[in-house]
Amino acid sequence: MNLTTPALLFPAISLLLLAYTNRFIVLAQLIRHLHSQNQENLTDVVIRQIANLGLRITLIRRMQAMGVLSFLFCALSMFLIFVDMLRSAEYVFGASIFLLVISLIFSLYEILISTKAIEIELEDIQNHAKRQGSRLP
Repeated sequence: MNLTTPALLFPAISLLLLAYTNRFIVLAQLIRHLHSQNQENLTDVVIRQIANLGLRITLIRRMQAMGVLSFLFCALSMFLIFVDMLRSAEYVFGASIFLLVISLIFSLYEILISTKAIEIELEDIQNHAKRQGSRLP
């Protein structure tokens, strides 16, 4: 293993952290919007959406934490290579990859949960259509 091996992960981890941050920002804006729009009249749908969003925020925080730790371990492995501690560098780099995989698993779980939010919206639309007497395909 040489110095360029862990350096290859730097752009990938950086892009993942950027994507995670963007997801967090979008969710935070959605939560603020739901809060301001529904302060006095919390319907069942809004309450279910807020619970879903809370879980997703928690997962994104974990995704970010694992991503940052992966980035730090990757940098540490580069330092260990630089000071010629190759065996330690290999273990630390392995831990970096492991943390990155954990981050990606959290990301996958968050994506699966995000579809639940859409299902809640669709259910509400269908219920509203039934009350109106409309038929949806």
